[in-house]
Amino acid sequence: MHTLLMTLALVSSILIIIVVMLQESKSGGLSGLTGGAEELFGKQKVRGAELVLQRITIILGLIFFVSLLCLTWFNI
Repeated sequence: MHTLLMTLALVSSILIIIVVMLQESKSGGLSGLTGGAEELFGKQKVRGAELVLQRITIILGLIFFVSLLCLTWFNI
């Protein structure tokens, strides 16, 4: 069980990194934080491949979180 959860956490973390790197930048990085609030909190419609990558990122993040939570819970 320990090996399975560790492998799941490792694979999901690597996949999260890859999927996030594939996504397009929505702003100028941290420099976007100094801009107006409309840039930071404005409505952005996501379609096509961006939507798929965003959903994959959320799913992989949940898998990563749950696998680490289970590792901690079982105290292995």
